Amino acid sequence: MSAPASRLTPSTVALLLIPPLMWAGNAVVGRLMQGAIPPITFNFLRWVLAGALLLPLAAWVLRPGSGLWPHRRRFALLGLLGVGLYNALQYMALKTSTPINVTLVASSIPIWMLLLGRVLYGVPITRRAAVGAALSLAGVAVVLSRGELAQLGALRLVAGDGWMLLAALTWAWYSWLLVRPPRNADGSGYPPDIKADWAAFLLAQIAFGLGWSGLMTAGEWMALPPSPAGHLQWGWPLATALVYVAVGPSLLAYRSWGIGVARVGPTVAGFFNNLTPLFAALMSATLLGEMPRLYHAAGFVLIVGGIFVTTRKA
Repeated sequence: MSAPASRLTPSTVALLLIPPLMWAGNAVVGRLMQGAIPPITFNFLRWVLAGALLLPLAAWVLRPGSGLWPHRRRFALLGLLGVGLYNALQYMALKTSTPINVTLVASSIPIWMLLLGRVLYGVPITRRAAVGAALSLAGVAVVLSRGELAQLGALRLVAGDGWMLLAALTWAWYSWLLVRPPRNADGSGYPPDIKADWAAFLLAQIAFGLGWSGLMTAGEWMALPPSPAGHLQWGWPLATALVYVAVGPSLLAYRSWGIGVARVGPTVAGFFNNLTPLFAALMSATLLGEMPRLYHAAGFVLIVGGIFVTTRKA
């Protein structure tokens, strides 16, 4: 198999711009929907719709004879982390944090992957990677402290910042499971026919993720206080938001990212992912009136600088 081409063509650039644009929009829409729908319920309905859209493409993966069921435990874990938890935690974070903060913390995920790789899989951390991790973690600290590093010792995180840190760790573990799945007794990983089909691989995760998300949604509704007006504001704004998060960040971004990574490799593609906070800042200023601050820029430079140092070829 030939190595991915490293030259960025206009079509590849367009493909790699779609995911960060969609993911930034996901954060802004999640912020806009606060008060219109509980966050875990929003995540559950998002994946119900995304799963329904995938059925015509990959319904075969749910049939009794498919390779999914002998591997159900690993897909159940993927579904818990990638479908049930990550975006639910992100939407919970957006109740008290801003899209800019949320996407900046999320952009540090490669560094959390580095640390989890060392802890869980024994993957060594090079000196270059350690320097990069320190820079990126400093960037996260700048964002979470709102630029007041002198107060970092007495830092009081808003709840949303804590939820987003947990979401970043969740996604880092999920990402490792994609490349280092728990092995069967025969040493096999994910079924090749499912792994090679992006729609089937995603639908297999959604099938189990909806079970986890449904349980969490039930718990959320049990914990909600009584409200005379209700906790769901049905209407075109909510319907449009659900369609967007189901089609854009869930399906379009996933597919575009897969094609882009196949063309140029994960290292080059990873730098496009770092555009998410910039897109989120522009959208937040336009749609929410939440203007970026100087510490957002400083945090962005440190996080991206750390990832660049970590991934740059010697």
